[in-house]
Amino acid sequence: MTSQPSNDSTPRSSSDKAVNAPEFIDSIDQQILDLVAQRREAVQQMCDEQEGAPVGRISEAAARIDRLLKTSGAAEDAPHDEAVPTASNAALLRHVSSICLQSVHRLQAIYLGPQHSYSHLAAIKYFGDSTTLTPVASIPAVFEAVAREDALCGIVPIENSTDGRVVDTLGMFVRGDMQICGEVLLPIHHNLLSTTPRDQITEVHSKPQALSQCRGWLAKQLPNAQLVEISSTAAAAKLASQQRGVAAVASLEAGREYELDVIASSIEDNPNNVTRFAVLGRERPAPTGNDKTAILFQVSHEPGALANAMTIFKQQNLNLTWIESFPAPETKNEYMFFIELTGHRNTEEVQAALKELHNLAQRLTILGSYPRASID
Repeated sequence: MTSQPSNDSTPRSSSDKAVNAPEFIDSIDQQILDLVAQRREAVQQMCDEQEGAPVGRISEAAARIDRLLKTSGAAEDAPHDEAVPTASNAALLRHVSSICLQSVHRLQAIYLGPQHSYSHLAAIKYFGDSTTLTPVASIPAVFEAVAREDALCGIVPIENSTDGRVVDTLGMFVRGDMQICGEVLLPIHHNLLSTTPRDQITEVHSKPQALSQCRGWLAKQLPNAQLVEISSTAAAAKLASQQRGVAAVASLEAGREYELDVIASSIEDNPNNVTRFAVLGRERPAPTGNDKTAILFQVSHEPGALANAMTIFKQQNLNLTWIESFPAPETKNEYMFFIELTGHRNTEEVQAALKELHNLAQRLTILGSYPRASID
């Protein structure tokens, strides 16, 4: 007689003995609480023994979590029906990290509001939801609040994979003295949200960048709808909840907040749409072994000057991950260059390159070195 597969779903302990499911879950939860308490004590001890500002602790913790997820391979090695997505593991670990660090340092961060905007989601991803997060109305306001020390740090968008650089952010780096001490990569998935059926939508509201990133989809699916630019995706969602015939392009979180229906999801034209955010502060995170350095410089306006500057990085075998140029303020036909390169400012190769560039450039500002972020 052929034996049949067992349908017994009773939880089993490591000794493979059947246990009472509720009791087993309670036991696991208690172990989790005990481990979180132990982790909090370890964070306190680390902060007592080592120098470093809280934002540095956050950036170091984020780097540790990234390394752990890459080396553990838990999500990839587990059976498909048992695997926990890497993004869920990352969110869980960052939340625990935030709780532990917040118990040691009362953290406050500024972000480009309002709530439920993509900047808000990026702030939660980086700092965790135990950190006090305060919205402000503009990118310059984030810089100004951090400069006044209204908060320990701030977070601003710096680059989008579809629309490119965020001009307001780069412009503020030219005007002020501010360090980049971290970065966040946030996949951007836009959604059409409304209380109105699709065939009755006459207006679609969102911030200009969001509308631009969905322009192809909107032209094909809602060719007669008027596209209306507004200050933020969250503000668009709020408006859509108040007016019939209006839809918003915004995040699912904004849709839930304002009780909107998801008319269509992931309507961005580029499925790999990602926005990168810079974490602002006045500290210098320690090297992690997987870092980037951002600089701002200006060279003389003459043939070969920029080429000579670029040669410096080649000679030191440093990879440039981002290059942007924009007009230098209060000049005619002169440009500033924003560059990101692999490596930390404390390493020998980066130090040598920066020293040589300092001798060549008319102006050089080191904006910071920080751990490279990963998409999870």
